[in-house]
Amino acid sequence: MLQYMTLGLALLAFMACEKDKNLDHTAVTAVKNIFTPEDNRFVKLQPATSASVVFEWEQAKAEDGGLVMYEIAFDKEGGDFSKPVYKMVSDNGGVYNRATVTHKTLNSVASLAGIPSLGTGKLKWTVYSSKGINEVKSAVTRTIELQRPAGFATLPADVFLTGTATEAGATLASAAKLKQVANGIFEIYTSLKAGTYNFADRNTGTPTTYSISGGDLKEGGTTTVTGATKVYRINLDFNNASVTMTEVKEIGLWFAPNNTIWFNLNYTANGIWKAENQSIVFRQESWGRDERYKFRLKVNDGTADSFEWMGSSNADNQRPTSGSPASYWFLNKIANNDQWNYCYKFQTEADNKNCDIIVNFTTGGSYTHQVVIK
Repeated sequence: MLQYMTLGLALLAFMACEKDKNLDHTAVTAVKNIFTPEDNRFVKLQPATSASVVFEWEQAKAEDGGLVMYEIAFDKEGGDFSKPVYKMVSDNGGVYNRATVTHKTLNSVASLAGIPSLGTGKLKWTVYSSKGINEVKSAVTRTIELQRPAGFATLPADVFLTGTATEAGATLASAAKLKQVANGIFEIYTSLKAGTYNFADRNTGTPTTYSISGGDLKEGGTTTVTGATKVYRINLDFNNASVTMTEVKEIGLWFAPNNTIWFNLNYTANGIWKAENQSIVFRQESWGRDERYKFRLKVNDGTADSFEWMGSSNADNQRPTSGSPASYWFLNKIANNDQWNYCYKFQTEADNKNCDIIVNFTTGGSYTHQVVIK
């Protein structure tokens, strides 16, 4: 028994020695030379494109003669890399002695380093080499100067409207959610009264907030509203930090056979307009009864009134029935404002009846409308 125990202990000692030997072979040299980009290179960032910057350096050497892994690190201009603002592996999973860094990533790094939107600032960068452990920082560092574009480096996934000026009030959990209409672009139809408001990227905890300054969208702060309550379409574009505030002064039902607005709808709340108990009478023509309609919005961009049209995605339609798809009533912005095209049709049962007309610009789905026959 003693013989087997002695043999086992010897085997464990041998394995420990082999492990120590393997650990010794994780040693690598530091990167001694950086090739590109040149020191103090200036880059005007264009994150919306596929543009990139290639960072390249001299290869390090591994004691075991094997592959060396690399990470590129960025820090603030006065930083010492004890807490770099960003690190990433080099190309090909960390094997190549170069890193292709997109303008989009550099924009994010610049933001992390405190360079503001539209601002210009410098970052330090260097390279770490390793075998996956025991990384070694190069003694060589370089500086890159970046000019950031308008917009935010990180686009929010959701945006909420909150504050005393809003319909939902200042309780964050009750904030109204905006509709995402494209990547980084959000929209809401809502009323604003005297008070303050801002936007938040979530309605719980401590969100990142945004406010409007002139036509610009900025991080932090609040926006103040004075005067009478008005209804707006608010469009936020985080890609270029811009805001479009459009007052919606009227929404009217355009009755094509009469070539005029039949009646206006009243704004209620939460992006909904309604006209109740309206008499719907189709126009008698020689060929039959005409029932075509669409909607006209009277809007103001802050300088002058103009009209926008909401109608069908089809230039012509059949009368809907109870079995028509929900998409029949979807509201589409149309450039063609002639009398007849892109109109909806009332269903047959609406003729000579009172109806409620509801236009729905809520943010939970597609913009749509309803005709409720009484």
